[in-house]
Amino acid sequence: METTEKSTLKGGEFLIRESDSASVFIPEEWNEEQRMIAQSAQDFLDAEVHPNLDRIDKMEPGLMHSLLTKAGELGLMGVSVPEEYGGFGKDFNTSMLVAEVAGAGFSFAVALSAHTGIGTLPILYYGNEAQKQKYIPKLTTGEWKAAYCLTEPSSGSDANSGKTRAKLSADGKHYVINGQKMWITNGGFADVYTVFAKIDDDENLSAFIVERNFPGLSLNEEEKKMGIKGSSTVQVFFNDCEVPVENLLSERQNGFKIAVNILNIGRIKLAAAAIGGCKQCISTAVNYANEREQFGRSISKYGAIRHKLAEMAIRTFASETATYRIGQNIDDAFDALVAGGMEPSKAKLKSVEQFAVECAMLKVHGSETLDYVVDEGVQVYGGMGYSAEAPMDRAYRDARINRIFEGTNEINRMLTVDMMLKRAMKGELDLMGPATAVAAELMSIPDFGDQDDSPFAAEKRTIANFKKAVLMVAGAAVQKLMMTLAKEQEILMNIADMMIELYVSESVILRAEKISHKFGDAEAALKTDMAKVYLNDAADRIHIAGKNALNAFTEGDEQRMMLMGLRRFTKVAPLNTKELRQRIALKMIEENKYCF
Repeated sequence: METTEKSTLKGGEFLIRESDSASVFIPEEWNEEQRMIAQSAQDFLDAEVHPNLDRIDKMEPGLMHSLLTKAGELGLMGVSVPEEYGGFGKDFNTSMLVAEVAGAGFSFAVALSAHTGIGTLPILYYGNEAQKQKYIPKLTTGEWKAAYCLTEPSSGSDANSGKTRAKLSADGKHYVINGQKMWITNGGFADVYTVFAKIDDDENLSAFIVERNFPGLSLNEEEKKMGIKGSSTVQVFFNDCEVPVENLLSERQNGFKIAVNILNIGRIKLAAAAIGGCKQCISTAVNYANEREQFGRSISKYGAIRHKLAEMAIRTFASETATYRIGQNIDDAFDALVAGGMEPSKAKLKSVEQFAVECAMLKVHGSETLDYVVDEGVQVYGGMGYSAEAPMDRAYRDARINRIFEGTNEINRMLTVDMMLKRAMKGELDLMGPATAVAAELMSIPDFGDQDDSPFAAEKRTIANFKKAVLMVAGAAVQKLMMTLAKEQEILMNIADMMIELYVSESVILRAEKISHKFGDAEAALKTDMAKVYLNDAADRIHIAGKNALNAFTEGDEQRMMLMGLRRFTKVAPLNTKELRQRIALKMIEENKYCF
């Protein structure tokens, strides 16, 4: 029986608590208004972006600027901006849906997301009322374009080590900024820049709102890039750039916190955008597979091609599921904080910060899913996939940046484990209790008593075992390596991969179960197939990551016992994945598109 009461999960608690399907959001639940907003975004791409992709990539002067202006006029830049600043005031998950649809827009997607995310949000969430009134309405309508200046030639992942400096002028009216920023998206045409610099010899960054026409700001030529060629990327120079004191954003030395929190939002939005890119790429590949004939029949009739199409769809479906699960968690946390009396802009940041672990995980999963999908898309096209005349060329090149954007995937993997352990040390998450229980279970005889055989019960037991596998490996690593664990990057990344696969596996099983409850088994059939194949393959991925981690820091009897435990916790019943993939591929071949 499905319960309607939501069991609220805090960030990171997925590892130690069971979720029920009633409490998760699934994309089948988008309401009519949300679908209409998504359709207007799709119509814009179809009319304005896709017919002009070559012109965009050639950086035709003024074209991207005009596309952003049109998008602003349509309201696509203000989906989650409060109504008092000219936006629609919609929830976080709705803004994620727009990011997904726009994600199929190649370079335009990068320009739009940079403007609406890292460009606009620092002012919206950290600005005082005067700053918000001055800048947000014009950024919302697209009259002004925004950029975000954090990265420097010598500070990328280590953002707080930036050398750009700000000094208060003798008359106390301006901060005078000197320094250099690089890889600044939208930098070539932006009207407003959020610039990070250290005041005097401060330990931490401060943030400033800098307008294009402030004296002392200059731009380099546009960068030549492997992909996203139509996206403006420049170096920005500050040579005694005078910024009025009232343009200090938030408090002095609060810049690093601003950067971190805005990046959390950027990470989960990037996952949503990657899903949009995946779906378009799959539809294009299915279409080609149906049209292309070899040996007298279309290549979509061959098992090797069907396997590729199905796997592309399964990974995309899984990533989508987990991404919107997080989006709803963030919305629920926001509602609870506002109901408790917190000011909305603070609540928005706090709710995202609470799920920073999950945002980092899905940034990794989404970007790597997109990379997998475009790579297989090229392969489906064969020789034509390598031609610049065919559509996979742009998709392949443009996808690659996503594993670097918003913190590299390596950094995000390490952050995932680091944030979880810090929460445990602060007492916010009880990881050691469950980890100790799993260690004790290793010494006991497995319980093969009466087991629930209701739908999805077996899959849920598998998920519970995955959690034990993660807790066992992570708990042993903490106990064994103590203070040196932070330096063991390979082990941290192994544990992060286990956590990511666990979270995404649980998400797809909960989605399949909820579809079955709400819409019936017939509607759920193919999506259940997808969930089961993902779970089956995730077991192997978790096992490999766990084995590599254990082999790195255990030995002797302890190692043998833990490897046996890992095998037990990642064991799944035999599954004919070939048959399930055939069914999934056949549905897309019949529909001639990604249809899930």
